Amino acid sequence: MTPTSLRVLSFIPPMTQLNTPYPSTAYLTGFLRSRGIEAQQEDLALGLVLALFNREGLAHMLEAVQAVPERKRPPALQSFAEQFPRYLATIEPLIAYLQGRDATLAHRINTRHFLPEGPRFAALDHYLNEDDGDPLAWAFGTLGLQDRARHLATLYLNDLADVVRDAIDPRFEFVRYAEQLAMSQPTFAPLHEALLAPPNLMDRTLQQLTLAAVERHRPDLVLLSVPFPGAVYAALRIAQTVKAHHPQVRIALGGGFVNTELRELAEPRVFDFVDFVTLDAGERPLLALVEHLQGQRSRARLVRTFVRDDTADRVVYQNWQEPDVPFGEVGTPTWDGLPLDRYLSLLDMLNPMNRLWSDGRWNKLTVAHGCYWKKCSFCDVSLDYIGRYEGTTAEVLVDRIEAIVKETGQTGFHFVDEAAPPKALKALALELIRRGVSISWWGNVRFEKTFTPELCQLLADSGCIAISGGLEVASDRLLQLMKKGVSVEQVAQVTKAFTDAGILVHAYLMYGFPTQTVQDTVDALEYVRQLFAEGCIQSGFFHRFACTVHSPVGQDPAAYGVELVPLPEVTFAKNDVGFIDPTGTDHDAMGRALKKGIYNFMHGIGLDHDVRQWFDVRVPKPTVHKRFIEQALNPQPARRR
Repeated sequence: MTPTSLRVLSFIPPMTQLNTPYPSTAYLTGFLRSRGIEAQQEDLALGLVLALFNREGLAHMLEAVQAVPERKRPPALQSFAEQFPRYLATIEPLIAYLQGRDATLAHRINTRHFLPEGPRFAALDHYLNEDDGDPLAWAFGTLGLQDRARHLATLYLNDLADVVRDAIDPRFEFVRYAEQLAMSQPTFAPLHEALLAPPNLMDRTLQQLTLAAVERHRPDLVLLSVPFPGAVYAALRIAQTVKAHHPQVRIALGGGFVNTELRELAEPRVFDFVDFVTLDAGERPLLALVEHLQGQRSRARLVRTFVRDDTADRVVYQNWQEPDVPFGEVGTPTWDGLPLDRYLSLLDMLNPMNRLWSDGRWNKLTVAHGCYWKKCSFCDVSLDYIGRYEGTTAEVLVDRIEAIVKETGQTGFHFVDEAAPPKALKALALELIRRGVSISWWGNVRFEKTFTPELCQLLADSGCIAISGGLEVASDRLLQLMKKGVSVEQVAQVTKAFTDAGILVHAYLMYGFPTQTVQDTVDALEYVRQLFAEGCIQSGFFHRFACTVHSPVGQDPAAYGVELVPLPEVTFAKNDVGFIDPTGTDHDAMGRALKKGIYNFMHGIGLDHDVRQWFDVRVPKPTVHKRFIEQALNPQPARRR
């Protein structure tokens, strides 16, 4: 069998993103084609939503709703049944609008009389502007016609997602489908039970889409790229369908979820659904797998691949030692085969940075593999996607950018690095400007002092529109414990430089880190208040710290003053691990206040108030000087004696 005679089909399983393709299959398809292997790709996440949210799909949803006794219907089902004729009349125009095919429909959507409104629209009452009676005036002003309409359209879709959840599949969400069945599940039993259950409407629709794709492409090898726990159930449903109807097709499972949670896989039943499970960067394992299927390599010489030993009914890890494919040689990702004109631009969260993830069609690209810092104590620094840092030249990156723009017709790029290196970004910016390549781009960085005002302006001139970075706990003591390599003062100066260059700045924030006290939390919110007040950041979000087994905290908890909760015997997924923190801080109570405070700060509310007003429990006053950030931005020269 020659390389070109083996056909590979990569699937993006539900649910990942609806506004733009998740990039893993684009990378794999581009790489395989660069090696002379026939490769295709399909996005079944988008396909499933489009197959369900049309007139025919809504009719099936109504049948499911009518099977629920009226007295037992939750509000979402009751509203859907009562307004069904309006849903039927609006669903296809609404999808066309979100796909960018009918922009003038925004005028009718904004009247609030065109779309049926279910329980999700009740949230608008919280935004009511008493001065003019317009619930969305505070968010979109008088000119945000398209933004208003997309937000209302997204609420409409979320109402329909609630109908699916309440009447068809209680595990359904747009981005976290059946996540609880896979995330840090020590055994395969919950997933296995769900996969053996009779298929519901969602499952049957996914089966039909899968079989149609296999019939179109007739692959010898199917790749299932699973980035998140919320894509695992559907991925295995796809595999189950392929196995049942095309048993000769081999199936491989990989992706971010596998790389972080299945590193100790010992459950043979997983291989009732797939034939291979690969770890870390996929290029080298895939080449070995292709050669194995062509009879050119024994199974013992597979690379970073789990298989089942059928004679002993046990899982075997094969890892023939070969160097990874250099980052500069992985090729240019391709979106060929993906329906780029059918993705949905949604506007769910009004956070200005979060909307970039769900609104617009972004070409996703990596500046470098891994993280050049790879020291943060909360991060999976021991794993390949963080620990193996490798870059390439600006010339190669801009060659890839130009090829992608030519293929897709889209000039927006999301650089998906863990932390894009400032040296590489500078070289990239200079090369973009030298060639006269006009793009818009955004990505994640570390707020380090290398980002001078001059560099920030250069990045803006090259097309940078937004930057996100980790301020984490906003406490110098805890930042040092985290080995973050930055201080609050430094973050203030760097973020102000980005802002002054016209670049939107989003801060990743964290609470519940080991030894974090109530005082630390109050001080962190005060720092954040000042950063907003001084115009350093425009967006932010507080996440609860999660300890993973692959992070420095998980591997050496004593160094961080905590004790891990013992895990049960693990044969399937292993990632998050509980811990006991002797401080005893009620982080749930703290989290409510942090999220409430930052939500208001983003809208200019409470920037001159005591941060204690956001807490619903008694907390100490901040110990941070009220002008700390202002003084950090305007340091006074030392007086001469």
